[in-house]
Order: sequence, then C-alpha cells, then structure tokens
Amino acid sequence: MTNLIKSDRLIYSMSSENKPALEVDPGSTVVFETCDCFQNQISSSEQPIEKLDWEKINPATGPLYVKGAEKGDTLRIEILKIDINDYGVMAAIPGGGIFGGNIGESSIKILPIIEGKAIFNDSIYIPCKPMIGVIGVVPDGDAIPNGEPGSHGGNMDNSKIAEGAVLYLPVFHAGALLAMGDLHAAMGDGEVMVTGIEIAGKVKVKIDLLKNHEIRNPILEYEDKVYTIASHEDLLQAVKISAEDMLYRVIRKLHMDINEAGMLLSAIGNTEICQVVDPKMTARFSMPKWVFK
Repeated sequence: MTNLIKSDRLIYSMSSENKPALEVDPGSTVVFETCDCFQNQISSSEQPIEKLDWEKINPATGPLYVKGAEKGDTLRIEILKIDINDYGVMAAIPGGGIFGGNIGESSIKILPIIEGKAIFNDSIYIPCKPMIGVIGVVPDGDAIPNGEPGSHGGNMDNSKIAEGAVLYLPVFHAGALLAMGDLHAAMGDGEVMVTGIEIAGKVKVKIDLLKNHEIRNPILEYEDKVYTIASHEDLLQAVKISAEDMLYRVIRKLHMDINEAGMLLSAIGNTEICQVVDPKMTARFSMPKWVFK
C-alpha cells in the first residue's frame, strides 16, 4: 500500500516539535505531495517578488514518523518516482546568489513544462531532470530552518538526489521525522542564481531502516557512483569533510591504511559542488561503485 502526505502538511524547519503527518513501518512506500520553494505563491512573471510572504519560503511536506527509528540508526530513502507540475519558476533577486551584488532589479521567469522540457525562451528548451532540493530529518540539537543544510540533510540542493537515487540520512531523534520539498525541474550544480527551475510535484519513496548503523553525514547512491555529502559555512571545509567521510569509508570497507586510501581517492574520486548560495554551502565527493565490490 502506498501512503500519501498531502501538501497541506507543511513545515518550515526541521524540528522535534513538529507533529508527524503520518506514521509508517520500515519497508513502506510513501508519496510526498510538495509545493515549490515559494509555496506556489508565484503564477505570473509580472508579480513583484518583494510582495511574497517570505515566511513561507522552502516549505517541506511532512514530517513522516518511521516506527522503530532511533538515534544511531540510518534512514534509507529510495527515490522511486518524481512527478512535476506543468510549469516552473525562476527568479533573479538583488543580493541573492553569487551574482546578487550585480542585480539591480528583481525579475521572475515562468517556464512551461512541455514534453519533458522546460521552455526557457523561444530557442532554449531545457531537458527536465527532476530532483529534490530539501530533504531531511530532525537534527541533533536545536531546530534548523528548511533553507539550511547540515548533517541532517535539509536544503542540500544536490542535483543527484533524483529519481533512482538512494539517500542515507543519520537518525538523531525517535521516528526520524523525515520531510521533503523544494523540487526542481532542473538545476545546475551550484544553483548560482539562487533558484533552479522551482516546481511543485510529487515524490514517491520507499523507506527502510538500518538499525544500529551510524553515519555522521548524508550518503547517496546514484547511477554508478557513491557520494558522501557535507555542508559548512566555509566551502573548503565542506569539501574537506565530504572527502574525509569518503576516505574513512574506503579505509573501513576496503581495509586500507590512510596512505593507500588517500591515493585511491586522488586517482579515481571527485570533489563536486552541490550549492554555494545557502547559509551553509554543500559539497559531495564521488567514487565509482565498482571499487567497493
């Protein structure tokens, strides 16, 4: 049976105070119906972005209580299907993103989605590759706004968190309290202009639980690669933490010493950037799956 959490069950921070929208057993399939990052407030390119309700930015649908999940476990989230609506939204915002200091006046672009492509203009049609921007659990400690990433997940804006991926999140609180939103029809790594193609939609996931299996930051499997993911106010530190997580994964799984493992990472691993526009920036480190076999 597939369970549904509708988009009227929204939260704006990952917090232990949030009441569960649904409780399920491990092994369950759940559909999260999501709003876009503006909570569907934009329907026209003529709207002044300054008039939006900025208290309703980056809503996430949920949370989902996973029975039996406890601190020290790991949540396994298999992304089975992402369905998106028929139009997306982009914006240029003064002060937002790495170009924000050069933007004098805000603007909004509405992009129709037709036959799997986002219509950017009369000559540029962007192939859609739907992904999840915000996906996370209750953090270890105080509540964290949805717009901020961390070891709990959150606003990682990782383009690889897409259909077919498997995301692993550390559990810090009973039930984990998983929530997600901020879908993109497409988003370039970095999300340099603050928005990808922001869009509402539905995400179908299968939820499993790895008992007594502790990780310190999110881990992702997608296509032929494994990724370790880290966020920090300093991008270089995010890069370092994500690489260290992969280093110790290789040491543990392949029984290598640190010298040999580091050389292997340097030969076939890749540092990649997820986003550079949130309060904390996010990096990932990739290794081919075959090396762990």
